[in-house]
Amino acid sequence: MPSNTTARPSVRVNIRLTQPWFEIRRSGIQGRGAFAVRTIPKGTRIIEYTGERISHAEADKRYDDEAMGRHHTFLFIATSRTVVDARREGSEAKYINHACDPNCEAVIDRGRIFIEAVKTIRAGQELVYDYSYGRDGTETAADERRYRCRCGRRKCRGSILEPKPEASAKGHRSLRTRR
Repeated sequence: MPSNTTARPSVRVNIRLTQPWFEIRRSGIQGRGAFAVRTIPKGTRIIEYTGERISHAEADKRYDDEAMGRHHTFLFIATSRTVVDARREGSEAKYINHACDPNCEAVIDRGRIFIEAVKTIRAGQELVYDYSYGRDGTETAADERRYRCRCGRRKCRGSILEPKPEASAKGHRSLRTRR
């Protein structure tokens, strides 16, 4: 497992690793990000997204997007009754950023959330998956600004919200929650 002390201090973040695939560094997308420390083969189950398991009502109490200056949450819907709050007791998976053209995906398996590689990820590449925050059709211009995407990919759709219904070729199920 790589040591956090071998790289430039201006790039590394002091977070102890508990898994062998990536390290946490500053990201050009958003704050901190997860960067591969070695090649991750396509299909690899990289890490479980863990944290305190709470109800949707509790998640609503903890995070109020409209009151926040900018959107930032560690909530992830696990089941119709359960949300995982990675801010509390969460794994390093909480640092995996959004991108519209991802190299990972979130997979829910019996109420547990896993991040898996959908492409081979080379050492040094940032791990990213599409958050696809759910839309309910009432989004305002302010919501669109709040959930603006910063991935910088050629295929960027401009939002971390799931594609608008007319822009989606097939049904897209939201995995992360926007609270």
